[in-house]
Amino acid sequence: MPKSNHRLSAIGQKIKKGFQAVGRFLFVRTEHAHSERFEKVVDVLNRYAVLFHIALSLSIVFVVELISRRSVLSALNFIRIHPLAYLYNSFIVFASLMLVFLFRRRGFFRVLITSFWVLLGIINGCILSNRVTPFTYTDLKCVSDLLSMTNTNYFTAQQATAVVFGFVIFILLMVALFIKGPRYQGKKHPVAYPLSVLAVLFIGIPAATSAATNTHIVDTYFYNIAQGYEDNGFIYSFSSSVVNRGMSKPETYSKETIDTIENQVNTQVAKTKSSKPNIICILLESFVDPEELTYLKTNKDPISFYHYLEDNYTSGYLTVPVVGAGTANTEFEILTGMSMQYFGTGEYPYKTILKQTDCESIASDLSKIGYGTHVVHNNGGNFYSRANAFSMMGFDTFTSKECMNITEFTPNGNWAEDAILVNETIKALDATEGSDFVYTITVGTHGDYPKQPILDNPEFVVTGANSEESANQWTYFVNQAHKTDLFIQNLVTELDKRDEDTIVVMFGDHLPTMGLTNEDTVPGDIYKTKYQTWNNMGLEKQDADLYAYQLLASVTDSVGIHEGTIWKYHQNELANNEAKLDRDAYLNGLENLQYDLLYGDRFAYNGEDLYPATEIVMGIDEVVIEKAQRFEISNALMLTGSSFTPWTRVYVNDSRVDSVLVDGKHMRISLDDVEDGDVIQMKVLGSSNSVFRVSNEFVYDDPTVEDTETTEE
Repeated sequence: MPKSNHRLSAIGQKIKKGFQAVGRFLFVRTEHAHSERFEKVVDVLNRYAVLFHIALSLSIVFVVELISRRSVLSALNFIRIHPLAYLYNSFIVFASLMLVFLFRRRGFFRVLITSFWVLLGIINGCILSNRVTPFTYTDLKCVSDLLSMTNTNYFTAQQATAVVFGFVIFILLMVALFIKGPRYQGKKHPVAYPLSVLAVLFIGIPAATSAATNTHIVDTYFYNIAQGYEDNGFIYSFSSSVVNRGMSKPETYSKETIDTIENQVNTQVAKTKSSKPNIICILLESFVDPEELTYLKTNKDPISFYHYLEDNYTSGYLTVPVVGAGTANTEFEILTGMSMQYFGTGEYPYKTILKQTDCESIASDLSKIGYGTHVVHNNGGNFYSRANAFSMMGFDTFTSKECMNITEFTPNGNWAEDAILVNETIKALDATEGSDFVYTITVGTHGDYPKQPILDNPEFVVTGANSEESANQWTYFVNQAHKTDLFIQNLVTELDKRDEDTIVVMFGDHLPTMGLTNEDTVPGDIYKTKYQTWNNMGLEKQDADLYAYQLLASVTDSVGIHEGTIWKYHQNELANNEAKLDRDAYLNGLENLQYDLLYGDRFAYNGEDLYPATEIVMGIDEVVIEKAQRFEISNALMLTGSSFTPWTRVYVNDSRVDSVLVDGKHMRISLDDVEDGDVIQMKVLGSSNSVFRVSNEFVYDDPTVEDTETTEE
């Protein structure tokens, strides 16, 4: 055998022995594995376990707050300003540590429980580094969405790999600790220990929580979720997001309450005649008017058309339920007229109640009077479970990015440019004969906003930012905002060409993730964005500041449309706003209606399901295969047709084959993947390979194969 082979064999043996040694050290339990000093420490910890748990709980909460706030001073300030909230958070951790008394491997379970809380804090710190809103239980329901969005502002493929690697190492160390770690050798009390644990978990926690909430040591509802986490502590706040989901039944909820609200609204809302105009509602992702920021200046106006609309058509401030992230919750308020304040901490109704219950919305109400209802969005159809949610809300069609032939992306490479939405919105209007409601969602001004300059000679330059990195971020943002402004202008220009009454309303879903504070904004409130309108009907300019859940009630009221349970309720409030109605009574009525429609007996519908989910159609255009052409030299089969997109996949006899998109009308596959008589079909796929659209079945006729019947003749 050559010497090199001997050398390699020897190296291989050494590596093998090394792994075996590590394995024995970590995973093979031996007698007298621990030193006498170590055993004494373990004995002390067991003897004074409760005191040790108190100290450990206080330490865990401090570490979690330190990680979440990313500042020692901020963590210490939390303890100084909210000492009782700090102690209550510590009691939650202490209660969880009581579980170790049920096992002999107490050290293992202490490390496991400690790691659990610290890991949650690390996740929260990472999330807060990318957005303003903290980590909640409902975020876990978005994991599948995020996994389909690598190399975006949420996380990179490298970061995902590092997380997986770190998790594997942690699991291996925990397995080693389980095997090699100390075991409690004292007498276990079969009754006393379990009873003590149960008493703390099921009596102590509820009693402490009731006392803490009744004395306002901690809050039961966070209007500002970010501030709520700051004031109440991460561990209580996250735990609240786990147990406090859905809506609680209002104390005043009853059939009589709902009947009274309905009778009052039906009596007071005017029944003016409507021209049933087209209604275009546009969500402007992370959009803020640069002039609304107190410290920022631009060399020239990047959103001049937006300001033209503000000067000439109805506009105002819009109070939204989120900041920095959580688009789906502003969207939920806009489309349903319902308020997020009655849901659990950090909840996304799209991910919870709308998974199982249909929901009256502006789409279902306008459908009742003959409207076609459509959604257009240049991002994934499954993100935030939108395809399901829009079905539950009664939309007819949903054109997501998978149904668009997107070729232009933002400079950061993460998102589609908004220009494509002009044609897609017009296409939705053309899909039906009558009036339409089109909900268009932009994405061009979405983060991540690069801290390094990536634009060559940007047209719009900012000054006033507090750092070079911030200036780069705002320069990127305002140049993208200019593109959004062009999209709005081009869409309005196309709408103005049509001989159809039309009203457009556009709004910012939340402020961008730039660390903005109330003092940084002109209205002094980071939960206020702006909305603008346009119409070709000569409607009077009537500026008003609104809540997100009131916006479409105001728009439909302005054109004489009075449909829908909650919309009429809001219209009644808006019509009587000058009378300064009791806002508490107004919100109590909204809470009762909202609970009735989503969780209650649907007294407003006489117990019936008046707005069932629709069989939503993904996209407007049919995907069609028209012909196939062989190219022997390149061993390719060119498929010609229409409505091909980057998310269109080719199937031969129902088995997926590799394909290359040439353009919207041509797709190429290998000749090796198809034979004479095979059935070729195309499918438009969303995330997790969900099928959004299916083409016709095209039977391949290979011209090189001789026709047997013709030969026999």
